Amino acid sequence: MADRTSTQSYKTERFKAFVDAVVAIAMTLLILPLMESVGEAASARIDTLEFLQEHAGQLFSFALSFLLIANFWMGHHRQYDEVTAMTRALLWWNIAWLATIVWLPVPTAMVGQMDTDPLQQVLYIGTLILTQVTSLAARVHLLRHPELTTAAPARIRHGAAADISAIVLFAVALAIAVAVGPQGYLALLVLVFTGALSTLIDRLLTRLAPRQGEDTTGGRPE
Repeated sequence: MADRTSTQSYKTERFKAFVDAVVAIAMTLLILPLMESVGEAASARIDTLEFLQEHAGQLFSFALSFLLIANFWMGHHRQYDEVTAMTRALLWWNIAWLATIVWLPVPTAMVGQMDTDPLQQVLYIGTLILTQVTSLAARVHLLRHPELTTAAPARIRHGAAADISAIVLFAVALAIAVAVGPQGYLALLVLVFTGALSTLIDRLLTRLAPRQGEDTTGGRPE
């Protein structure tokens, strides 16, 4: 009864609108350090080419984080497009997801304005890993509570496979970045393998799913 009550306490429309608003604010925050830099450049009478050269790091970190957050949002939109009800646990997993999105502008500013060091790389790429971990946790919750969504279990498993592949590749990128040093953020290019790795993991999860179903039902018809 308690779980049923918590499920009916949160409307998905308000939840989705709240997520969209928070993500939009986080994406807007990414540009603020550059806006300040433009003001400083104007005061110093720096021309446009000099500005672009001196702030290449900020421009790179802005573009990278903007694209990453946009990709996270699109994945979240697909994940919750067919969700019809929210439990308290699912809501908190999403609040944790939003926390990583809101935090990302901070390490983004560090990447653009500070010298690269291992802790900075851990903060930036580690945040990306946590974003995927919270997304995966929410998918697992949906798999355990199919009544919350009209999406087929295979569709949810496909999304989980994508999350797992991204977590693995982000972890690989972090290891490479720490080892390489200042140019380490280029290790994020390993994400081009997300699709291939996701397909392999999806096939593995699909093979395991029937066995889990047999163990759960004991081979008896429901």
